[in-house]
Amino acid sequence: MLLNAKHVCRRSEGGVVLAVRLTPQSSSDEISGVDTLDGKAVIKARVRALADKGKANVALEKLIAKWLGVPASLVDLASGGKSRLKSVAVQGDVNELVNLVEIRLAELA
Repeated sequence: MLLNAKHVCRRSEGGVVLAVRLTPQSSSDEISGVDTLDGKAVIKARVRALADKGKANVALEKLIAKWLGVPASLVDLASGGKSRLKSVAVQGDVNELVNLVEIRLAELA
């Protein structure tokens, strides 16, 4: 099954929310693809930061901002603070953000 933006992000008021599976303490900061977990599509993200006092969450926010090419101030953790499965909110034009996610996912394929 080919996974695209509609599988990993949902529209919200003022932007989109991305479903992410975070792996902290990795060798690099990267978005490594899309996977399914419990029947739901998630973006696979890895960060070097430790899962200590929110450091990995902050690193994830910065990684998502860089990946999409948006200011870090527009990216916030929406839920999943202490979980590997997270929802990351990105503020901005919904259609533009969905297109950006689609482009970035295609680059990973």
